[in-house]
Amino acid sequence: MTSASLSPAATGDAPAGTLDLGIAGMTCASCVGRVERALRKVPGVQDATVNLATERAHIVFDAASGGGMEALARRAVRNAGYEPRSVEEQEAGEEGAQSPWAGFTPVAVGLLLSAPLVLPMLGDLFGLHWMLPAWVQFILATPVQFILGARFYKAGWHAAKALTGNMDLLVAIGTSAGYGLSLWLWATAESTHGAGHTPHLYFEASAVVITLVLLGKWLEARAKRQTTAAIRALHALRPEVAHLLGRDGEVDVPIAEVMAGDRLVVRPGERIPVDGTVVEGHTQVDESMLTGEPLPVARSADGPEGGALTGGSINGDGRIVMQVTAVGSETVLARIIRLVEDAQAAKAPIQRLVDKVSAVFVPVVLAIAIVTLLGWLWTGAGVEAALIHAVAVLVIACPCALGLATPAAIMAGTGVAARHGILIKDAEALETAHRVQTVAFDKTGTLTVGRPRLTAFHVEPGVDEAALLSAVAAVQSGSEHPLARAVVSAAQERGLPAPAPDGVRAVPGRGTEGEVAARSYLVGSLRWMQELGVDLGPLADRAATLQAEGATVSAVAERVAQDPSGARPPEAASAPLGGSEDTIVPSAGAHYVLRALLAFGDEPKPGAREALAHLRTQGVRCVMISGDNRGAAEAMARRLGLQPEAGEVMAEVLPGDKAAAVNALKAQGHVVAMVGDGVNDAPALAAADVGMAMGNGTDVAMHAAGITLMRGDPQLVAAALDISRRTVAKIRQNLFWAFAYNVAGIPLAALGYLSPVVAGAAMALSSVSVMTNALLLKRWRG
Repeated sequence: MTSASLSPAATGDAPAGTLDLGIAGMTCASCVGRVERALRKVPGVQDATVNLATERAHIVFDAASGGGMEALARRAVRNAGYEPRSVEEQEAGEEGAQSPWAGFTPVAVGLLLSAPLVLPMLGDLFGLHWMLPAWVQFILATPVQFILGARFYKAGWHAAKALTGNMDLLVAIGTSAGYGLSLWLWATAESTHGAGHTPHLYFEASAVVITLVLLGKWLEARAKRQTTAAIRALHALRPEVAHLLGRDGEVDVPIAEVMAGDRLVVRPGERIPVDGTVVEGHTQVDESMLTGEPLPVARSADGPEGGALTGGSINGDGRIVMQVTAVGSETVLARIIRLVEDAQAAKAPIQRLVDKVSAVFVPVVLAIAIVTLLGWLWTGAGVEAALIHAVAVLVIACPCALGLATPAAIMAGTGVAARHGILIKDAEALETAHRVQTVAFDKTGTLTVGRPRLTAFHVEPGVDEAALLSAVAAVQSGSEHPLARAVVSAAQERGLPAPAPDGVRAVPGRGTEGEVAARSYLVGSLRWMQELGVDLGPLADRAATLQAEGATVSAVAERVAQDPSGARPPEAASAPLGGSEDTIVPSAGAHYVLRALLAFGDEPKPGAREALAHLRTQGVRCVMISGDNRGAAEAMARRLGLQPEAGEVMAEVLPGDKAAAVNALKAQGHVVAMVGDGVNDAPALAAADVGMAMGNGTDVAMHAAGITLMRGDPQLVAAALDISRRTVAKIRQNLFWAFAYNVAGIPLAALGYLSPVVAGAAMALSSVSVMTNALLLKRWRG
């Protein structure tokens, strides 16, 4: 069946369906326009885009229009003169055509039949004037003209019926003219020149042109298969069989039968079949094909990322048991394949110009050919010469290269990007990224690790630092708050014991309180301490300094009993922590004594500073957007090499205002890219000219962005911009050569400087050169 789905329409709440349909028989940009017009006339179709390089149509239709859209679309394609195929049929055909010589048989037959016709032409170069008998030329040329060339007549006839033109129509008219002229000259030779005279015939021109066009299309198809290598490589990552762990032990089952919640065994060296988490064992996983990261990553049940496994990655040297979390189209690999396929099928904005040109190109060429014919007749050159020059115009003007110039480069660019961990969702983002002048980065999780750590622990004089940190970690051990986790991690790194807490209670918006070894502690914000009347004493200045340096500051207080006179027990300040002889039982008349300050800070991501420096060397301005207080934001900015005084920091920006901040940068006349990872970044990602989401972020952010950086590495930002620049350069080069062949070739052919054979070779060469130039993108290295 054909690939179809339902999704919310971009313009409203009404659901819109999408349908992907393979199309066989397209040869040039004019074919693309014709199929698109036919599909857009189908009732219920909202939009249709056709890609010549992938030979696929993407149709958006109104889901309320009823069923049967696939049947209607197939009929429209067939009535337009092309062969509709399901995506599955198309992919199966591509898999069956992986041999380097697949599809070469018609070309080989054409070469064998045409070679004898060309030999006399080669003899002329050495002063040998001889010619095959007319009947031999006829026998050799006729199968090429009407059997191998049947595809051109069929497609050309459909184009003529639709009052449009395409490459096939030009080839059919041009070669038929040469073939017909040869028949006429042969038939009239005796009456015109006398018995026994063999005139110069043009069977070789028609046969060689068809053979060269077939050769060019074969080379073009071979190059197309290379541009889709990235998609095939991603499909190859999916294993066929999984080892299901059931009541009877391990059972091998097809991957299609695996369900979420199943437990699978993955042996050393095997590919992980689907997404899941490690529940037993530990290993190293190679995720390079998905993220571009060459180094393996550790995965275990108690690992820092929860033992997350991605289908398609390679298990290392450990046997593990995993629990399935996603299967089928919901896996990360399936989403990656879908993103790359959508990007390769999409049209770049520059393609609109090509579509406008191709819509009028063939009629203009036919007009030029007629003018050429009449012009040569007017000069007295004779019907024979006039017709040959008109044929040369028709042959060299075929717009094959014009239709391939943009999609070939986009396919190659998105493919090489996917191999390096950069997923480009749409062609517009790829084309726009090369013009980016300003990159706005979210701070937390994008430029920084996103996991706060305890950077300072200042205790009051006389307090045992290690014992107090152990007690605070015990109180915080049950909390999932990032700051609480940072305290627990700091205690674990120091190898401190973890005593069991009692009576732990979270105070929303303030902190946590609990008892350790019968001593009651409160761990929370300075605002909470102020509410409780805790005197910061000698640590007040230190707290202010830490905040000025950009740290998040919390405090630890102990609740102690108060005697009837209101005096603070002297032992409260000096009692050694961890003992029980001086334990003070909390009471209603409690007094809070400061014990320590905790400072938390995030750390820059490895390579973040270098990534920003690299962007600046490319002339790109970098700006950091953060919701932190200005002191914290500017302190982190300086660590990253940014200059707050130059306006490279936008601090205290509320989540809802990030999009406004991006719009403010755009108002300065800059093309802006936004890089973020969180749900609160989604509006800003959508507001930017180019949105880039970190692959370790949320799905909402990735849906809002045009580009996803799978490794969450800031250095991939510069790589994405560079791939965009190189891809757009290839598009421009391809369009230049495509137009240059025609702009230079048509006048030369019209003036009689090119024979139909040379014109056919030049036309075939134009398509092959465009595809080859696009394939040079595969050599890109980050």
